[in-house]
Amino acid sequence: MQKFLSTEEGMYLVKLARRAVRAFLTEGKRIRVPKDVPRKLLEKRGVFVTISKYIIDEETDVRRKILRGCVGYPEPIMPLAEATISSAIDAATEDPRFPSLVPSELNQVLFEVSVLSGIAEINVKKPEEYLNVIRLGVDGLILKTNYTSAIVLPQHAVEYGLNVEQYLSYLAAKAGLPPDGWKYPHVRLYRFTAEIYSEIEPNGPIVERRPDLGVRAYRL
Repeated sequence: MQKFLSTEEGMYLVKLARRAVRAFLTEGKRIRVPKDVPRKLLEKRGVFVTISKYIIDEETDVRRKILRGCVGYPEPIMPLAEATISSAIDAATEDPRFPSLVPSELNQVLFEVSVLSGIAEINVKKPEEYLNVIRLGVDGLILKTNYTSAIVLPQHAVEYGLNVEQYLSYLAAKAGLPPDGWKYPHVRLYRFTAEIYSEIEPNGPIVERRPDLGVRAYRL
């Protein structure tokens, strides 16, 4: 996969996402794209911002990460820095699955930014062939029909321990279809890759994630 971002640019986006949410929650304002933004981040690109937090499992006493919000733009409809700001605020306050983040949570959550590549349809002769061409940890997926759609980022298959068929069933369920809905003749599947940068700890070091190498694989 050809890289679009440098490590410094990826780190910049994660810091920008956190800064945008902090300003919105504590001051009620949407920040503008900073004047010092790297020029590449003014190019239009699809992006998702994921906010998560660690909790202690009461049964196992093991720390695990749970989702707190995830919103973004699959298509490159606005400059990347601007899209990151918008996605971060919406992930914190508009994800319908979760209550809005509150200022006291800012030091408990992790920010992750996934910058998407171009989107391409997966062409197969029969649905079963999807099982042989989808790359876990590399391919994010989009399912589309005439009346519904869903997207899953590439890291989710690895984080949830899914095989390819389970990954497709998870995608179908997100679109409101039965688990085997990805086999329906009117369904179209698309894939994309993503460059993923994430905090390891709240306000902590930022690394490039490599889900194709495993759930805990990072590039420092």
